[in-house]
Amino acid sequence: MPVPKILVFAGSIRTGSYNARLAALAAKELALTGAGVTLISLQDYPLPIYDGDDEAKSGAPANARNLKQLMAGHQGVFIASPEYNASVTPLLKNTIDWVSRVRERGEPPLAVFKNRVFAIGGASDSPYGALRSLMALRQVLELGCGALVLPEQITVFRAGEAFDEMDNLREERAAASLKRVAQRLAEAAQEMT
Repeated sequence: MPVPKILVFAGSIRTGSYNARLAALAAKELALTGAGVTLISLQDYPLPIYDGDDEAKSGAPANARNLKQLMAGHQGVFIASPEYNASVTPLLKNTIDWVSRVRERGEPPLAVFKNRVFAIGGASDSPYGALRSLMALRQVLELGCGALVLPEQITVFRAGEAFDEMDNLREERAAASLKRVAQRLAEAAQEMT
């Protein structure tokens, strides 16, 4: 049976980002399930702000095409989403918007968001643990892009205190939640192989 491949990234590129730490920990948990994991940083795929006129003139940027191909090569995707003003970061929304515009000849719109499964999580210093950004991200992925997003998710609140010196989650509830999300994503991705 083929090993499922899972792409992992955070919607933040800030130095010391809680969500980059959460993404790295998710990648570790996913690897423990036996999945093949690719952990990336969106810092390595810079994109201009989406502009339909620029797209009409020049097409999608190379990094949007690269991200789309990377996503297409995986059966599962885990996104760690910070919370900005009760929503997703501009970086994450812009990335999704650009990737959603990339199509191969004859390919239906949003094809890369279909036939794979997504899991989401978020870390925030707030008592909400990025929950509001996850609601917004779920809406963008499910309603906007037609993606299958697992109901299981991980929220890490008071993130400044949530990670130990080895970048593991201190709280058992959060650690158990991340393990459940990783296991469920690996199982669902396996079904897509």
